[in-house]
Amino acid sequence: MARRYSGGSPTAPPALARYDRRVGGSGENVGGYAFDHVLIAAQQGAPWANTLLWAEYAPAVKAFLTARGSEEPDDLTTEVFLSVFDGLQAFSGDESQFRSFVFTIAYRRLVDEFRRRSRRGIHSEWSPDSDGRAAASAEDEALTRVGDAAARMLLDGLPEDQRNVMVLRIVADLTVEQVAQVLGKRPGAVKALQRRALDSLRRKLS
Repeated sequence: MARRYSGGSPTAPPALARYDRRVGGSGENVGGYAFDHVLIAAQQGAPWANTLLWAEYAPAVKAFLTARGSEEPDDLTTEVFLSVFDGLQAFSGDESQFRSFVFTIAYRRLVDEFRRRSRRGIHSEWSPDSDGRAAASAEDEALTRVGDAAARMLLDGLPEDQRNVMVLRIVADLTVEQVAQVLGKRPGAVKALQRRALDSLRRKLS
């Protein structure tokens, strides 16, 4: 079993600087290191590799959970990564598939939270200021240009299935194919939901 991360935001150990940055892996990078090398190290229980995976994916997971109304996104993010690390031995795939794997777990944990909660919960709206990711995507920049009101309309004024698609695309920065894997839909269905959501936004902004 892969070593579990025990909570909190880890700090990369000095051994990380000595790790072999060989090329010839998957071509995808995590913190400047070939993804497949990081994955193998994490599967073997290397703490620094778990640290890299946390640092790379946790901010986007937390932003996604916050945008979808989690009451305790920090705690839920930790739960997500405990499940991710527990499932590493069974995972096989490239970086794109791993990102889908992580957000599938995040989505399922969010659904579990919604099921546990009574309807007293208050929806937590996303805004660029509360997004903890280090760099904004092109979608984020476009959203920022139309303003926070548009962001609220995207997240709160859309049907549930469209909202899930848009939050995963904009906040989690997933591709259409990755969103399809997370939600268990076909890519064509995700594209249709995204198109309807964008059409709705354009109508509201016009």
